[in-house]
Amino acid sequence: MDLYDFDKIITRENSDSVKYDLRQEYFGNADVLPMWVADMDFETPAFIRKAVVERANHPIYGYSIMSEEYFQAIINWTKTRHQWDIRKEWISFTPGIVPAINFSVLSYTNKGEGVIVQPPVYFPFFEAIKSNGRRQLDNQLLIHDGQYHIDFNDLEEKAKTSKLLLLSHPHNPVSRCWTKEELTTIGDICLRNNVIIISDEIHNDLILPGFKHYPMASLSEEIADITVTCIAPSKTFNIAGLATSSIIISNDDLRSRFQKTLQQLHIFRGNFFGYVASTAGYRHGGPWVDALMKYVQENFDYLADFLQKELPAIKLTPPEATYLAWLDFRETGLSDKQVKDKLILDAKLGFSHGPVFGEGGQGFQRMNLAAPRILIEKACQRMKKTFN
Repeated sequence: MDLYDFDKIITRENSDSVKYDLRQEYFGNADVLPMWVADMDFETPAFIRKAVVERANHPIYGYSIMSEEYFQAIINWTKTRHQWDIRKEWISFTPGIVPAINFSVLSYTNKGEGVIVQPPVYFPFFEAIKSNGRRQLDNQLLIHDGQYHIDFNDLEEKAKTSKLLLLSHPHNPVSRCWTKEELTTIGDICLRNNVIIISDEIHNDLILPGFKHYPMASLSEEIADITVTCIAPSKTFNIAGLATSSIIISNDDLRSRFQKTLQQLHIFRGNFFGYVASTAGYRHGGPWVDALMKYVQENFDYLADFLQKELPAIKLTPPEATYLAWLDFRETGLSDKQVKDKLILDAKLGFSHGPVFGEGGQGFQRMNLAAPRILIEKACQRMKKTFN
């Protein structure tokens, strides 16, 4: 018997869940099976829940600090899981990666300056650029044989007129786990052109068997010197609601500029539940994450086999990381609106609509596979009934 039960069905309706309780608002249909926002339908690990409950039993919820155990848990996890040595003084708190992206744009660029993104990519990147009055430069990802690659010639050109690169690493939504060689090339281009790298590594622990995550800042001291690394336990342990992230910056000047922005916005303390949950996850979560990604890989295998046999016009982009499947509907001959309408109205499935991820997202849908197998099977049967 497996130690962790990822087949267990958890009722999430009426729990103030974005994923479940906003279905009517988001899809116009409260009956869809929601497989969109990137949280898991698996239980948060018991060792995290126990730690939070123990802290909740203290009768005062006042201002709190980050304990030595909190910092040491992050340092040990990063060393053990990713072979990257970091120091306590490099770590800053933010209440999420998306805020950290915005803080970075404010800290390292001025209005009108260029910021590079690599679409199709996590859509809050675009808003962080637009809402802060910066100029978006698209380094469009290329597709070869169904897989995504970086256009390094274009990246070199765009780097000449930009200050910042927002790197999705591993990439959301196309599920690429960038290789050490690809990352080194990115780093070298940014070094030559004085471009700061904001490396969003929120999915860094969600690596599928056979692949390895290399923290951008671990490649060399020179690359680390221009890199701001964003990590969080939120995706790893399904605790996004606790809004706790760590921003790791070894360069003293970059860290000082980032922390100045945090001070100006009075954002330097989170909530102790987030600290306690993070500490417990990073201290005890290794075996759980290994079991999780084995189960997610099996969900990917099931989906790939089903599509190949039953719906060959819908293609699964080869997955390497995350629990997010990037589905190519272009061979169905349907428009984006037709695909979206058929999924929501006929199949009653709530996916993330590809075009929201920017140029290159047309014809695609993102499907969250961090769910019990029976829900993946149900979704596949609904797609078959609708698109066959």
